[in-house]
This record gives sequence, structure tokens and C-alpha cells, in this order.
Amino acid sequence: MVNSSYGSKDIVVLEGLDAVRLRPGMYIGTTGPKGFHHLLWEIVDNSIDEISNGFGDTITITLNTDGSATVTDNGRGIPVDIHPTLKKSGVEVVFTQLHAGGKFNNKSYSYSGGLHGVGASVTNALSEWLKVEVDRDGRKYYMEFSSREIDGKLKSGVPLGPLKDIGTTNKQGTTVTFLPDKRMFGDITFSFDTINRRIRELAFLNKGLKIELYDKRTDKDVKYHYEGGIKDFISYIDEGKTKLFSTPMYFSAESDVLKLEVAVEYTDSYTENTFSYVNNIPTTEGGTHETGFKTAWTKVFNDYARTSGFLKEKDQNFIGEDFREGISCVLAVKMHNVEFEGQTKTKLGNPEAKTEVERLTTLELSKILQSKDFEKMANVVLEKAKGAAKTREAARRAKEISRATKNADNFNLVGKLAACTSRKGEESELFIVEGDSAGGSAKQGRDRRYQAILPLKGKPLNAEKKRIDQVLANEEIRTIISALETGIGEDYDASNLRYHKVIILSDADQDGAHIRAILLTFFFRYMRDLITDGHVFIGLPPLYRVFKKNYEEYVYSDYELPDAVKRAGKGYEIQRYKGLGEMNPEQLWETTMDPQKRTLVEVTVEDAAEAEKMVTTWMGDNIDARKAYIALHANFNREDKFGEEYNS
Repeated sequence: MVNSSYGSKDIVVLEGLDAVRLRPGMYIGTTGPKGFHHLLWEIVDNSIDEISNGFGDTITITLNTDGSATVTDNGRGIPVDIHPTLKKSGVEVVFTQLHAGGKFNNKSYSYSGGLHGVGASVTNALSEWLKVEVDRDGRKYYMEFSSREIDGKLKSGVPLGPLKDIGTTNKQGTTVTFLPDKRMFGDITFSFDTINRRIRELAFLNKGLKIELYDKRTDKDVKYHYEGGIKDFISYIDEGKTKLFSTPMYFSAESDVLKLEVAVEYTDSYTENTFSYVNNIPTTEGGTHETGFKTAWTKVFNDYARTSGFLKEKDQNFIGEDFREGISCVLAVKMHNVEFEGQTKTKLGNPEAKTEVERLTTLELSKILQSKDFEKMANVVLEKAKGAAKTREAARRAKEISRATKNADNFNLVGKLAACTSRKGEESELFIVEGDSAGGSAKQGRDRRYQAILPLKGKPLNAEKKRIDQVLANEEIRTIISALETGIGEDYDASNLRYHKVIILSDADQDGAHIRAILLTFFFRYMRDLITDGHVFIGLPPLYRVFKKNYEEYVYSDYELPDAVKRAGKGYEIQRYKGLGEMNPEQLWETTMDPQKRTLVEVTVEDAAEAEKMVTTWMGDNIDARKAYIALHANFNREDKFGEEYNS
């Protein structure tokens, strides 16, 4: 039972604030853009926790012109009374004591996200200044903190005075404004798009939450409010796909262990997409809650198939992946004492979550399947599982044939793959290049000790539109699978990865972009861990060569070209590269393959749900959705003035 009388006595202190500025990576992961935005998320998470526990319904985020950010909620307001142990106001304790908050004893919060009380103090420690306003019990309170030099030493988040009562108010809640410290983060600024994506996700995950974003720098603003919660979320993700049901399947349940929400939709696609969350935090590596859900889903549907007569006595049960072909699922869990595992702390480790999610899913799904209204829908699921089982069997035979002809496949690879001499995967790189011409230059220009080259003769299959057996039948895809040695789908084994850097190197034109998109779609659908483990990169070849006698410079974007022309001075010429094959081996090495000079873009999945939606939009069959996206985002007014602006 949540204590609505939340006061300073409910704030449990584990340790004082120290070393945050010395070792920021321990608290926010990095001082790059992700860590910079983490400061904002820690404050937002506190507001989300208030609303998730039944206090308030609105959060407003404002990006100010001076680089600061403001977060306002209409929750209970941070406690302002004096903490019984520290003899300081609750506001000062929350913003100056690491691991201080009302989330350690389950009395003031049933569930909480973020870093469980670390957030406010870490944001304060890594800000140039931070200001807090608290509206509570009819009074308005104010306190300010600053990071500044005291006695020749930089002190973080120092109070500029005690908490002040500055008057009456008819509001309730907390407002925090802070300016991230450039001494820690450099010139990084808040990204409207990054924040927009995350708050939309939070609005979906917290049914009824109103969350608004205002950017005073550009006058942009967005507002989100979803009464359908994760049902609306699954519909948003699957926008552009052909859905097999008119509305998503949804159920929720709660016990002493956890609260569970599930929304499921079946589409005509061939891959599974499960997006799981624990206390609003994406668990991209899955965990015990996903295991429990999938176990229950398989068992309940197999039992239904038996009792309904769909499976006869002599028939084998379907396996889990048969029931999950084409599934889109949002699985949201809220629980106490969360234990995360994995390299990026995005995998739930609590063993009790498996047992409880399995129990609750079995109970709720069984109720749904007993309903007459669901009989038609259940038969659709069973028919899709039957088709998936046939496809699985065809894929199994294809894999067996592939394994049986492994020597022949490897023989074929000899003519395509120019392997490197090193057998250490962690130091080896595979360049997937477009065409034999570029492949020839790359083979001659590479460092054969650790760089391997795999030329593609044509465009690989678009895996978004094909079943796994069709994917395995494509020669170009099979060649990539053979070269990487990991297997695909359920058989993917990261420990066998032959090359720890997989670099897509294609021309800077429409065909090159299409090949990149096709390869990334294949990796995303059937070897997603290759991306999430940080092994996939895009090589950036130069667009231009600016040169004259005794001068040469390579230019990688239109934006850089004017400055390069100025540096060259009079008498220069410009060579515009249309393809990698136009470069000789030495040029290709110097510009694109030399680790000391090249530019690589790592492919990441920051937001799995948003990535799913984008892959479907770009690579799926829904032409209208693709046209709508292009119309919204393309710059149709851009003119290519090459040759007009730059005349030597």
C-alpha cells in the first residue's frame, strides 16, 4: 500500500554524494550525447514514478534557449520537511545525497524506474546550476544549487542557501530546471528528436499520462496522451503492416510480486517482434519476464489446439516460434527490487518474474481463449502456427542441405571471399562491398592481415518480404551467412562470429543506399544480435576529391565542400565519385579502409520499437506508408548545383 503522506522521514539515505564528477561513466554511462540526455531522463523518471503510483497525470518538458531544460509535474511535490537523520530539508537531501529517495522501502512508491533515487543528485552534480520549485500543501518552495570553485576546488551541486518558502500556491508538484555543465559534456545540446521518441514511448507505457515537449529554441512542440496505453503502442508499431485481427489482444493482471500488461497483434509478416519493459525501462535483451511469457503462450495455445481438435492425438505439439511467427507484442512489467543483467543492463534477471509472468499469462490467456468471441481469432493463430511449422521444417531441411554441402559452399566462397590471415575474430574485419569492380580495388588496397573482402554481385533478397526458407535460398544471403559463421535466427551463435567488425561499403548513390537498407534489414530480422552487440558498421567513402598540383583533399559531405575549396585556393579541380570502383586501391585504402583515417558509422538500435516501425515502413509492402514518410521527411527543394558554384 502506497503511503500518500509521503514526507522526509520516507527518504532513505544509502550514501553521500561523491565521485560523480570524477567518474561520471559509473552513473550515466558516458559523457557523450546519451549520457547528456540521461540527466534529463533521471528527472523525468522521478515525475513518471509519481504518476505511475497514482499522483498527478501531466509532465511538461521545456528546452530553453540558454541550453537548460525544465521538467514540471503535478505530483505530490518533493518533501520539504526536515529529514530526521540529516537535519536537512527533503529537497536538499534528494538533490545532494546519492542513493537518496523514497523508492527503497516500497512505502512511498509501489514501483519505480530510473536508477532508484540516484537521478536527481547525479543530475545536480553534473549541472552548472539546478533550480527546484516545489508546490505542496498550498505553499511554494524554492532552492538553487551550483557547481563552483570553493577554496580552489570544484564542488558539485552545492546549495546556494536553504530551502525557501516563497509564498502561496494553488498548484501541486515539482519543477526542476538545470543546465548541464559544459566542463563535463562540451558543446552537446538537447536533441528534440531523441527526447520526442522517448516521451512518446513513455506515454504509450503509462496509460492516461499527458506528456508535453516544448522547444523554445525552434518553437517546436508535441503532446502525447494515449488512453489505450500499450494497445495504442502496438497499433503504432504495426502501422503499415497487414494485421490479422481488427484489434490487438490485451490483458493485464497484478499480484504481490508484479503488475503485468500485455498487448499482442498478429500480422502477415514472418518474424517475431517482442518489445519488453520493466518499470518503463526497455529490456532489449529480454530476460526472465520474456521467458515466462513465451513459455505460457506456447503451452496455453498448444492445450487449446488439443482440446479444440486442431491437433490430433498423433500430431506433435507446435513449438514456441511457430506461435510467434508474425507476432508483435508489448510486454510491460512493474515490480520491486529489479535486478538487471547483461553488458548494457537491459536484461531482467529476477527469477520470480519468470514464474509470476508465466502464471498470470496462463491464467489470463486461458480466460480469453474460453471466450466465444475469440474462437475465430484463435483459429487464425493456429492456422498461422501450422504454416510456420511447415516453413520451419522446410528451413530445417535447407539448413541440413547447407551443412551437408558446407565444403562445397566454402569452395564457392573461395572465389568470392578474400579472407584475412588472422583467425582472431576480435581483430578481424569483413567489408561487404558492392560489385566486382569495387571488390577488386578493396582486395588490392586492404591490409590482408585482418581485413577480408566479400563482393556482392547483385542486390541481396529483401528479407522483410520473405520467409526464412526463401531467405536461405538466396545465394548472396547464404554467402554472407557462411562468411560470418554464426548461423541465423534461433540458431545464431555469437561465439562463432568470424569477424567482429562487419562493414557495409556501398556507393553513395540510390543503388548503394538500397543495398545498405537490404543488408541492414536482413541483419535486423535474422541476426539482430550482430547489431545490438555492436558489430555492424557503415563505411563512408568520400564524395569528392579536391586537388591541384601538390595538393589533394578528400571531402565526405556536401557540407564540407565549400571549406575544402577555400583551402585549395585557385586552380583547383573537383572529382566527384559516383562509385567505389572509380577509386584505385591506394585511394580506397587511404580514404575508406585505413583505420587511422577512415570514418565508420556504428549501426545501433536505440529504440527497438521505433526501429521496427521504420524497417516496416521502408522495406515492407505498404507503398502508401512509405510515400507518406517520404512526403513528411524529404527535402524536395534541394538543388544540386555542383559545377555552378565551384568553377576553377
